[in-house]
Amino acid sequence: MRLSLILGASALAIGACASVTTETQAPAETTVTETVETVTEVVAEPAAPLIDRAAIFGNPERTQGRISPDGGYISWVAPVDGVMNIWVAPADDPSTATPVTNDTYRGIRSHFWAPNSKFVYYVQDNGGDENFHVYASNIATGEVLDLTPVEDGVRATIQGVSAEKPDHLLIGLNERNPQIFDLYLVDASTGERELVKENPGYAGWVIDNSLTPRFGLVQTAGGGADMVDMDGNPIFSIPAEDFLTTNTFGFNKDNTHMFAVDSRGRDTAALVKISASDGSVEVLAQNDKADISNVLLHPQTYEPLAYATDYLRSEWTALDKETSADLAFLKGELSGDIEILSSTEDLSKAIVYSEAAEAPGIYYIYDREADTLTEMFATRPDLADADLQAMYPVEIASRDGLSLVSYLTLPPGSDTDGDGRPEAPVPMVLAVHGGPWARDNYGYNSWHQWMANRGYAVLSVNYRGSTGFGKNFVNAAVKEFAGKMHDDLIDSVEWAVSEGIAQEDKVAIAGGSYGGYATLIGVTFTPDTFACGVDIVGPSSLVTLVESFPEYWKPFLEGTWFKYVGDPANPEDREDMLARSAITKVDDISVPLLIGQGENDPRVTKLESDQLVDVMAQKGLPVTYVNFPDEGHGFARPENRLAFYSVMEGFLAECLGGQAEPIGTAFDGSSVQILHGAEFVPGLEEAVAAMPTEEVAE
Repeated sequence: MRLSLILGASALAIGACASVTTETQAPAETTVTETVETVTEVVAEPAAPLIDRAAIFGNPERTQGRISPDGGYISWVAPVDGVMNIWVAPADDPSTATPVTNDTYRGIRSHFWAPNSKFVYYVQDNGGDENFHVYASNIATGEVLDLTPVEDGVRATIQGVSAEKPDHLLIGLNERNPQIFDLYLVDASTGERELVKENPGYAGWVIDNSLTPRFGLVQTAGGGADMVDMDGNPIFSIPAEDFLTTNTFGFNKDNTHMFAVDSRGRDTAALVKISASDGSVEVLAQNDKADISNVLLHPQTYEPLAYATDYLRSEWTALDKETSADLAFLKGELSGDIEILSSTEDLSKAIVYSEAAEAPGIYYIYDREADTLTEMFATRPDLADADLQAMYPVEIASRDGLSLVSYLTLPPGSDTDGDGRPEAPVPMVLAVHGGPWARDNYGYNSWHQWMANRGYAVLSVNYRGSTGFGKNFVNAAVKEFAGKMHDDLIDSVEWAVSEGIAQEDKVAIAGGSYGGYATLIGVTFTPDTFACGVDIVGPSSLVTLVESFPEYWKPFLEGTWFKYVGDPANPEDREDMLARSAITKVDDISVPLLIGQGENDPRVTKLESDQLVDVMAQKGLPVTYVNFPDEGHGFARPENRLAFYSVMEGFLAECLGGQAEPIGTAFDGSSVQILHGAEFVPGLEEAVAAMPTEEVAE
């Protein structure tokens, strides 16, 4: 039961790694208005008890539960002296777990088992620069080996791991040419590497189960791609309209066919089987409303066992009777949405994850032979008794007739009858996801729970361009940055006001990456809609954004950024890109703005924030600028998350009137720098004054 996550082009989305809505988030005044003749009386509801900010944004107690292929071990990621590391225990004695990695600063965020059950693998970068190294931890000796000891600036990617070569990984390195990745077979025991294939110019590789490169992806004019064999012969083509919604993800056992999600010839991406010899396609499953989002593969035959689609919520469908029985059992035992994350090679046991909006994730061990489900651990047990709120999936109509799948969370006590509408309008935060080629989902969301607890409705909208809803919805965003994509957000705010959810004059916009861009567009292009904005690692200029992208993105730009926003080397495109950028409309900003930046961000460089803040400061506009010199595209270190969110909480309370936990000791251990505008956030000047002198930025 190997889970294959269909990632699409998320690696080329500016928000793919932004730590904005995590896990993968009191009330202010909820008012009841009674009118007698011409007199309006506003009655404030009692404020809900504050949930400790650290319980939401600090390290989880444990996460990333896994089981080794031989069933002998279980593993997870948990803190060691406050830093996330990988822990391993005998499957029959979890209490004897020990850490098998020794990260002391940034923390490890994901891991997986080698097919031989001797190693756990993970990747790590330096301060968020995304130049990843690949590491193997030997669980018998505790030795951690850097399998890619390359120079600074070189990026390593795991291209393949297979039971057919259980001691090896196939790794891509852009050491020779920063734009493309050569393939190396690396011995996990020794780190010895052997060149398998020098890249002749492929934007990407397709690897079979023997860790042999079979096909290369070649970008074509207009934004499509050809899949070619190792002699350069095309096997099949992907039209430009399908480039972001068609992706291969594995081979069958004998390597004669590839599995893929494929939108060619249809709108929503289907699960298909593609011949490796002639490119012919067999459709295995499809859904008219949503793309196939996840696929469960058999760990020995590699055949699909089940697939998931996600329209309003994730739903799994089995492809055989045995898996159907498994899913029926799990759904009967668990109330939240489920995922099967890893299994033993013989399928006797699996790790199952379940979460709901009101319940942070819990990991379970599913014994398929005994038909038992045993809790492994809860990710955030400190929230078990917290007053977490329901999340309501809603469909909002755009002005031109699209259906925008969205998610709404309301403050405690505001919706006494549970109909998804508050008894009186409340302040609202429009939380915009990054990408734009990503999406919001149902489930536990740290931002939603945090902001709802502080007294705000929270609305997350899958604007056009979001993935999961078919290629027509994605392609509706072509050349619509700051256009119809933004109209979708405005339409959603107007819907919330008309439905009695949001107070019209107390709506904030916030988000990371593309969500940060949307925030900046919101306070410049539609300055009367929002009371304030929070931009986290968002681009202020589409021109400087695209010009500063990492070299290894360039082979894909024709089908992504050039298609959707333009090529800045083209004068007409450049003019249009500037017209769709906040930097050209700074004079129209009339509300407070908070900006968060990671200094090492390779996707949205610090220039994007610097140039906007410089102009705003010169014009005397209210902007607070928070920088983290040891972060990249989002805030990975919990100390930095807590520091930024303490500032954001005070900023929103000043703007919208909700509750705020004082900054207090939230800056402890953080690299936080307040580069401008401390005076605009209550308590921030005092917090800066209390910082050690060497930590205070000039």
